[in-house]
Formats: sequence, structure tokens, C-alpha cells
Amino acid sequence: MISQKMIPLMQNNSAIRAMFEEGNRQAELYGRENVYDFSLGNPNVPAPEEVKKAIIDVLNEEDSCFVHGYMANAGYPDTRKAIADSLNRRFHREYRPDQLIMTVGAASALNVLLKCILDPGDEVVTYAPYFVEYKNYVRNYDGVLKEVKTDFSDFQPDPAALAGAITEKTKALIINTPNNPTGVVYSAEKLAAIGAVIAEKEKEYGHTILTISDEPYRELAYDGVEVPWVPDLIPHTAVIYSYSKSLSLPGERIGWILLPDEIPEHADLISAAAIATRVSGAVNAPSLIQRALKRCVDARTDVAAYDANRELLYNGLTEMGYSCIKPQGAFYLFVKAPGGDDKAFCEFCKQYHLLLVPGTSFAGPGYVRISYCVSNDMIRRSLPAFRKVAEAYHLV
Repeated sequence: MISQKMIPLMQNNSAIRAMFEEGNRQAELYGRENVYDFSLGNPNVPAPEEVKKAIIDVLNEEDSCFVHGYMANAGYPDTRKAIADSLNRRFHREYRPDQLIMTVGAASALNVLLKCILDPGDEVVTYAPYFVEYKNYVRNYDGVLKEVKTDFSDFQPDPAALAGAITEKTKALIINTPNNPTGVVYSAEKLAAIGAVIAEKEKEYGHTILTISDEPYRELAYDGVEVPWVPDLIPHTAVIYSYSKSLSLPGERIGWILLPDEIPEHADLISAAAIATRVSGAVNAPSLIQRALKRCVDARTDVAAYDANRELLYNGLTEMGYSCIKPQGAFYLFVKAPGGDDKAFCEFCKQYHLLLVPGTSFAGPGYVRISYCVSNDMIRRSLPAFRKVAEAYHLV
């Protein structure tokens, strides 16, 4: 009964979700306070007060039929205008509401774009390590995901390696900065060099290679690090965004696609994206949250809380002998697995109720991802368990 297309997706079921379920199982056995679940990027920081107020004001002040009803597949025009105006203030551009499509989070945005551009056998390139679902999303539209390795000493993208991976079948490049799972912010120099490679390959093969900049962590950057605006450096760039992290709203599933005029055939792509939103079954992005966003588009979550978690966990683990680069953004540590086998290390950590995700799931074997968007108290309580594991592996 199960389709042949679904079988590999089932076999590659997300290790992140599997570990999350393991956390629920252990919590029932040992108590939630005795389980240290670092598996899921589920923000622990509350949504800003502006969001709560906006939702209440919408419900009190706007017509309920309007608030809860259908709208154009692309979303409410006034919400899209508020977002375009915000982008223009921040990045000194002149974006218009009609260049934006509201989506059911960044995941839906990426699926919508891939549905618009991929024919069977087309290729999409991305840098490894990368978000585990990219391969499933590309496969969902009969495409092929090609991995380009980064230098694991700093996880910055290698433009020369990208040039070797692009072929006549390449339709898109997905980049993710700040990066999940490494926390690295791609430098402007590297992005400009990638833009030059893309331009050269577009000329060689005679077609557009769309860069898709996946940016749910844009606002989560530390130590004064600036996250470059990718369309400034790679002209044929579509930006996808989610408020899951910047406003701590992962379960509300709200985001957008920006398709600037610089993209060839952008008008056709905008039309196709609106239709793809409908035929994917989403129909439109959630109505109430769209209405609220118009009122709080520039609100931000408490980055200082994530920064405190980053410092506590990074300093604590490196003092015990664990090895990782200090993340510049997002809320993940990508730690070398003692012994080299990331899956075996994650299994060993379960004995101490530490739930981590093997880097193999992100095309980063030999590492584990630790999500620090948790309570500061849980991190403090977890450190003795991390020390016991370090002692078992003779790190201390």
C-alpha cells in the first residue's frame, strides 16, 4: 500500500524527532528534571510581549470573519507590506509586497520553491553539514541533493568546491546562515565568491541557478557578528524566513518567501509559488498570525538568554576536554564525538540521560549536535552528566 516514493523517506525518518521521542520516554521513567534533552531546536525563550499583545489586539479590534477567513494564497497585502517595509529599513532596499509570499514556516517555503523549479532528475547543491530535512524536501520533488563538503576546521563554505559540484542539471543552491547545525555565520567574502561562481556557471550552462537563502536564525547572532544580506552578494537569491526562532513561534508555522526582481522570470516564479502554496495543501499561511505579524514585525526574542546558554555550555564542555568551534549564531554546538563514532557516542550518552543528535544526520559524521535553546538551569544540571561521559572517554 505504501508508495515507493515514501519508503526511503520513512527509512530516513528524522533522528532529531527520534531523539525527541526518546526524551519523552526517559522523562516518564526517570522524571523530566532528570533528563537533559538537547535534541530539538524548540525555543525555550518565551515569545516577546509584543506578540501576545498583537494577537489580543487583533482578536479585540478586527472583524472575526476577516481574522479567521481565507485570503489570497500569497497572504494579506498589508502584512506583506509591513514585512517589505521592515526589510527596506534594515537592508536599504526597495522591496514590494508583491515580491513576498506568506508561508507555513520556512519548511513550507522551501518546499514551495522546490516544487516550482524542479523537474525529475534536477540537482540541488548544498554545503555539508546541513539541516537534515533538505534531502527529503528535494527528493519529494524527484530531485537529487548534492553535498559540497566544507572545511570542518571552521565550517565556512568553499567556493572552489561548489564550482566542481555544479552541473548542467543544477537548478539551485541552498545556503543556511547562521547555520544549523554548526552555528557558523558565512562571511561576506565567502558569499561574494559563491556569487561569482554562480554567475560563471549560469553563463556556462545558459540558465538561472537560484540561490535559496534559508534564514530562520538571522536574528540569533552573537559577539557583534553581522549576518550578511545574501541578495547583496548573490543577485539571483530567493530568501526564505521563519518566525519560529526570532519570535519563538515554532508551532504557529509562519514565514515567508522573498523573490526580488533581480531573479530572472521572477514574476512567473511569484505566480508559481502562490499556486504551489495552494496545491501543496497549505492553501495559505495561518490567518491570525499574519494579522498579528503586521503589528509586531520588528519585535525580537531575547537573544541575551541564548547567548548566556551558549557561554555556559561552550565553556563548560571545552573545560572538560570536548572540542568544538564557538558558534557565532543560531543555538547549536557542533561537538566532535569522542572516539569518532557519533552514533555510538549518542547511544552512550543516553545512559546519563543526555540526549544529543548524531552529526551523521546532518552529513557531519564524527560530530554531535547539541541544541542549547533550553533553560539555563537544565544546562547547569546537565554538566555533571557531561563530565561523567568525559571521564568515561578519558577526556579529563
